[in-house]
Amino acid sequence: MKQLIFYLILIYALWLTWERFGGDKLLPQSTVKLKQELTDVIEQEAERLPKYGSQQQFRCDGRKYCSEMRSRAEAEFFLKNCPGTRMDGDNDGIPCENDSRW
Repeated sequence: MKQLIFYLILIYALWLTWERFGGDKLLPQSTVKLKQELTDVIEQEAERLPKYGSQQQFRCDGRKYCSEMRSRAEAEFFLKNCPGTRMDGDNDGIPCENDSRW
């Protein structure tokens, strides 16, 4: 049991030394470059995602008509992002113009 505790303390001390003296500097340059590239890709993808609470989220689920929409924003989303919608009779990019609900 004493040996196990000794080895655990030794491993912890080595890990702290690695962190303190910049273990990344000891890695091959290609590994450091790959780490930076992955970080950049993750940051770019995070920027593309909608921010939490910034807008209501919709998804294409097969609805096509104005009568199936709950809001103008939802209708606009469906018109721009979902194929086969039937909400813009005059093809001017404005969905559900004659819908009196909004």
